[in-house]
Amino acid sequence: MSDTNIRNEAEPSKPPVRQRVDAADRLGTEPVGRLLIRFSIPAITGMLVNALYNVVDRIFVGRGVNEIALGGLSLVLPLMTISMAFAMLFGIGSANMISMRLGQGRRQEAENALNHCFVLLVVMGLLLMGLGLIFLEPLLSILGAQEGSEALDYARSYLRIILYGSPFMLVGFGFSHCTRAQGFPTITMISMILGAGLNMILDPVFIFIFHWGVEGAAWATIISQLASAVWILLFNIRGEAVIKLRPRSFKPHLGTIVQIMAFGSAQFLLQFIMSGVQLLYNTSMGWYGAAALGVANGGDIALSGMNINGSITMLILMPVFGINQGVQPILGYNYGAKKFNRVLRAYLGAIAAATVICTLGFIIGEIFPLTLVKLFAPDGSPPLFRFSVWALRVALLLFPLNGFQIVSANMFVVTGRPKISIFLTTLRQFIALIPCMLIFGKVWGLWGVIAAAPVADGFSFLLTTVMILFELKKLRAAGRERLAG
Repeated sequence: MSDTNIRNEAEPSKPPVRQRVDAADRLGTEPVGRLLIRFSIPAITGMLVNALYNVVDRIFVGRGVNEIALGGLSLVLPLMTISMAFAMLFGIGSANMISMRLGQGRRQEAENALNHCFVLLVVMGLLLMGLGLIFLEPLLSILGAQEGSEALDYARSYLRIILYGSPFMLVGFGFSHCTRAQGFPTITMISMILGAGLNMILDPVFIFIFHWGVEGAAWATIISQLASAVWILLFNIRGEAVIKLRPRSFKPHLGTIVQIMAFGSAQFLLQFIMSGVQLLYNTSMGWYGAAALGVANGGDIALSGMNINGSITMLILMPVFGINQGVQPILGYNYGAKKFNRVLRAYLGAIAAATVICTLGFIIGEIFPLTLVKLFAPDGSPPLFRFSVWALRVALLLFPLNGFQIVSANMFVVTGRPKISIFLTTLRQFIALIPCMLIFGKVWGLWGVIAAAPVADGFSFLLTTVMILFELKKLRAAGRERLAG
């Protein structure tokens, strides 16, 4: 037997590069409906599980501490949303670049984007942690609580700990997008299930057994985020990923960083503006809460009620965001490969699925609002129940339109028009919502602030419809040209 044969028998053969790339190639060949299901279900599961990081904290804090502690978590939410914004800026930006480069056959550039993503996420996570700990008290002073608020003390205890997990959160959540973009949605789903499952185990242990209160909820979240980040990194370093994370070969390139930030700018801006809206909501609850609810601590109760309602709407929207993320690699790959008819079919399928989910959420929220609220505060006060139920029903009035808005805004990123995507993503959260909140609040107080959301939903839907119809017309024309050529 020759030496060559001996080596072949002793050493397992490595799969050819083409075999590893097939996971991405399927994005351009499999039936669109099957792809949408295969990518969206893990993404939906992952997003729902990811939402549980915050929602589970709130459920256990509401049940294990008190309803005012829920208001403390609501105060911290704008800062956590800013952290999520940076995770999306670099994670979604890199994922868009990776899926398009793989569709174009430019594998080395896709791997370069992955390496840049890792470094950017780590650096930003450390920066947010350091700045947050140094300027903790100034940050707390601008979170929207009124002087003497009991909720502010809970916010301080929670934020002081949760900041240590910033690097883990950014890496785990940001890198999940890059893994999905390579054609591995199930790996991303497992990462999120691992983290959220651990969080659901640790929360009751730290809150009910160790009696650590909101600090226990914060420690449970940090540990869970660390586990999720380690899992997703190990796959991209040692697993069967199409492209590999190679930090030692990283060479910073300004052009790549700019491209990544351009691709992720729409979602980043949306999250950043959401942080501002959350801050305005917090401030408005403090301004109008006592007068509207007729109790001395009405501001804190209104904060808690908005926290509960925000958790409920988050759980409804997470499947929509999962569909949006699941369809992104399909849209990006096929647009890069100039398979425009497949792009159109994937977009319309995502719109239909997102609208069904928003409609179901609307129906459940309108029929069973008190049942949903009591999941978070079973022993809540009558003012909390009265406010939360009314506010939830009003906020959901035009909720079925949100799925169309979210998916359509992402479509413009895929077609290379990030400025339009930025405009559409900020339309509801900034251009329409904030003026409505300020004007309605002046006129009708707390109830006017709540009514601003459905008005903004309706206005945004109309304008988005007009703009997306023109985009779809161009896409159909490009598809006909390609078939004719």
